Amino acid sequence: MSLSVILQQMGVICILVAIGIGLEKKGAVDRLTSKQLSAIVVDVCNPALILASILGGDITATHKDLLIAAALGIGLYAVLVTLGFAMPHILRVAPDKRKFYNLMTVYTNTGFLGIPVARAVLPANSIICVIVINVFYSLLFYTHGLAVLGPGPAADSPENAPAKKRSVLRSVINPGTVMALFALAVFWFDLSLPPILSNTVQYIGNATVFLSMALLGINIARSSIAKHLSDVRIWVYIVLRMILLPAGIALVLHAFSFDPAATLGVCLMAAVPIGNLPMIQAEKIGEDTSILSSAIAVTTAVSMITITAIVAVLSAWLL
Repeated sequence: MSLSVILQQMGVICILVAIGIGLEKKGAVDRLTSKQLSAIVVDVCNPALILASILGGDITATHKDLLIAAALGIGLYAVLVTLGFAMPHILRVAPDKRKFYNLMTVYTNTGFLGIPVARAVLPANSIICVIVINVFYSLLFYTHGLAVLGPGPAADSPENAPAKKRSVLRSVINPGTVMALFALAVFWFDLSLPPILSNTVQYIGNATVFLSMALLGINIARSSIAKHLSDVRIWVYIVLRMILLPAGIALVLHAFSFDPAATLGVCLMAAVPIGNLPMIQAEKIGEDTSILSSAIAVTTAVSMITITAIVAVLSAWLL
């Protein structure tokens, strides 16, 4: 994919985000509507996009490529978990706030933002890495992520522990994880769906990019980004986590002659901004989420520039 095509595709994404900002400024979408649309994107459209990406017929990856993607996903999260413990110390965060920076480092927006962007701007074979990484994300957050966050001020009583364990299990088994595993099975066993089902999945998946980018714009418009731009720690985080880390990963994978499509997929997943899931879970247990909400707003807005630059530069270099 040429540099001009990458820039055009990212330009389209920026326009879609701008449409969301415009909708919010005009009051066309209230908070209830955006919440409901977010649920549709997360539980219906994004899972459909994952399967549609496999069914599209453009992927030429092999079983070996899938196994390599799994190894890369494990390696990525091994690095991120280690960096998650180191980042709060690098940024000199107060001890009681370190867990938030730990979560911010490990759990970024690989699904809601990462999957649509990958489908729009990366080679078809990159989607294998993207899907595998999102499976690992779900499995890791509801184990490692919850352990880092802790029980919180609103911790459940001991007698509710069994229900809490069931809740964690239900969280891991969500539409995105189930569809991702199913899509990988379709790829591995070279399965085909009846045309009526595959066409339905394609139509639903096609709605994902517009809805997710518009909702991203709506959330950016609602955030008081200006007052958080003076937070030096956020900017250091952006440089270290969203720019230098993807660049370092690209250098290492290129040095070991990994497939360029796989390298781009991993690097995009390493470049996306902070995800909403840590904030949602923190709110659920009664934590103060001001750090997470401000960091999500700033990194999401800045990511429109950083992702464009990283994907453009790496595509021109690797492809």
